[in-house]
Amino acid sequence: VTGQKIWTSHAEVADWCELLVRTDTEGPRHRGISWLALPMDAPGVTVRPLRTLAGSTEFAELFLDEVRVPVGNRVGDENDGWRVTMVTLSFERGTAFVGEVVACRRLLGELARAARENGRWDDPGLRRRLGRLAAAFQALWRLTQRNVSEAQATGGVPGTGGSVFKLHYSHARQELYDTAAEVLGPDALDLGREWNLDRLSSLSYTIAAGTSQIQRNIVAERILGLPKGR
Repeated sequence: VTGQKIWTSHAEVADWCELLVRTDTEGPRHRGISWLALPMDAPGVTVRPLRTLAGSTEFAELFLDEVRVPVGNRVGDENDGWRVTMVTLSFERGTAFVGEVVACRRLLGELARAARENGRWDDPGLRRRLGRLAAAFQALWRLTQRNVSEAQATGGVPGTGGSVFKLHYSHARQELYDTAAEVLGPDALDLGREWNLDRLSSLSYTIAAGTSQIQRNIVAERILGLPKGR
C-alpha cells in the first residue's frame, strides 16, 4: 500500500490503523474498496505529528511507502470495505458519544448554578438559551437510547439515526461552550487547561467523524428520500 492521509487521529500512539484501500478500479467506486487492519510498526509506515494551536499532537499525517499488509488483516471480503466502513461509522456516530452527552448535561447544570451565583440568571435571554440547551441534550440522550434499541432489534448495527445524532450533537456542543464562556466570562480561564481544551476541541466536532455537510446529505437521501445533488 502506498499513499498518505492527513488528520489521522492519535496515530502517534496507535498500534493499529483502520485503512481503506483501493483494490479494484473497475465499476462503481464504492465497490472497489477493501478494509485492512494496518499494524503501525510495519516497514514503510511514517507518522508525522501535527501540533495544534493548544500545543497537543493528537492528530498526525500518515505516510505509507509500499507497506505490505497480510491478506489475513483484511476485514470482510475484498472490495467490500465500504460496507464495513459504514457499519464502523454507524457505531461512531450513533453510540460513541454517550459519555460526552452525560458530561455536557453535567456542565449545563453547573452553568445554571454559576449563573445564579454571579447574577447572570437575571438575563432572560440567557435563561432561554440554557433552557434550549437542556432540551437539546435531553433529546440527544433519548436519541442515543433509540439508536441502541434500534441496533439491538436489527442485528446489532445502528441505523441512520447516528447521522441525526452526530449532526445535532456537534452544533449543540459548540453552543454549549459558547454559552459557558458567556456565563463565566474571565472566570472560565480559572477552570484549568483541560476545560479550555474541551472548549477549543468543540470547534472541531462539525468536522470530526464526518462533517455536518455529510450528515445532512445522509439525512436528506436515506431518511427523507430526497434525490442526490448533482
